[in-house]
Amino acid sequence: MLDAVSKPANSPGRVLFASLIGTTIEFFDFYIYATAAVLVFPKLFFPAGDAASATLQSFATFALAFVARPIGSALFGHFGDRIGRKATLVAALLTMGLSTVAIGLLPTYAHIGLMAPALLALCRLGQGLGLGGEWGGAVLLAIENAPPGKRGWYGMFPQLGAPIGFFIATGVFLWLTQSLGDAAFFAWGWRVPFIASSVLVIVGLWMRLRLTETPEFARAVAKHERVKVPMLSVFAHHSRALISGTFAALATFVIFYLMTVFALFWATSSLARPREDFLIVQMVGVVFFALTIPLSAWLADKRGGRFAMILATVLIFIFGVAYAPLFVHSDMAFMIVGMCVVGITYGPLGTVLAQIFPTTVRYTGSSLAFNFAGILGASLAPSIAKWLADHYGLAYVGYYLSAAAVLTMIALLFKPEPEM
Repeated sequence: MLDAVSKPANSPGRVLFASLIGTTIEFFDFYIYATAAVLVFPKLFFPAGDAASATLQSFATFALAFVARPIGSALFGHFGDRIGRKATLVAALLTMGLSTVAIGLLPTYAHIGLMAPALLALCRLGQGLGLGGEWGGAVLLAIENAPPGKRGWYGMFPQLGAPIGFFIATGVFLWLTQSLGDAAFFAWGWRVPFIASSVLVIVGLWMRLRLTETPEFARAVAKHERVKVPMLSVFAHHSRALISGTFAALATFVIFYLMTVFALFWATSSLARPREDFLIVQMVGVVFFALTIPLSAWLADKRGGRFAMILATVLIFIFGVAYAPLFVHSDMAFMIVGMCVVGITYGPLGTVLAQIFPTTVRYTGSSLAFNFAGILGASLAPSIAKWLADHYGLAYVGYYLSAAAVLTMIALLFKPEPEM
């Protein structure tokens, strides 16, 4: 890694594709779990009886990954800021990929009893560790290779991995549910996407092993600027950036998981929408999610990342007020509008978080902020939304989203100036 400064620069195409393919794989792995947590795991990995309790237990294993993600941020961030972005990204991808394949091989509750949910939870922790280290490194791979004035555009590519990964994951589950009867789907069909992700991991590893180190990290190494323990430095010297970055990302996480995990659960249970029909609705919404990410990235380069995020947060607040009426009136309109808002907030997020930390702790700091926001805004979002909807009505799920937008707006207004 120390001779990276003398190596030829990565080509733009290689950088952007490597950052995109990695996050696509990581988010594909993550989303197939989210879909299975609604459709499969309550039936196969928890005791038969109370369906509502099984669903909540399944959501609890879903939340575990968000607890593990900051640990992954600290672990992989340490090596990313000490050793380099490239090697750390390879290790994060392997961690996520192996955990996902293992889920597809697990025996169910009918075969090993309580060991089944325990092993499922362990694999979910592995997914969280891997994704905790993946996202920050992929964003830095892109923006630390970006030419002046193009950081928003370059930083968009790892963000595009989220809708692409989600689209593929949902499409695979839709194809399986339409091609197989319920008996075959629950017997073995649900395992296919988890095991098949191994092919995608191999492609991602091949791309990342061909990269050289980012120029900004190579310069930091050449100038002997690395810190011994990046995480301690973040907490000691960049706590304001960490706190503001965490809450700046809060509403992004809340809206995304209300539009995906909770919406799938509520539509197929309380609104009695057919499972296959709503998966198609979600896939249409994800197309609009992907289309609006470049728009927000362009806006971030033209007017600044904070401006783009503030605009997105205003839209999130408004959408929160309209959440219930839209959902009940037309799930397609609900999904298209909501996912457009998700794309507008998600596009510039990586660049905004990375820019508030210096190179020496950027991997650790941006990853921690992103994943702390995941704990606050995503890990419990499906469970909180279900409780609110059950006790007070669907409108209060929207108010919960609007409240998150208020907290994000405050954080954006007090965000530190960029370090880059």
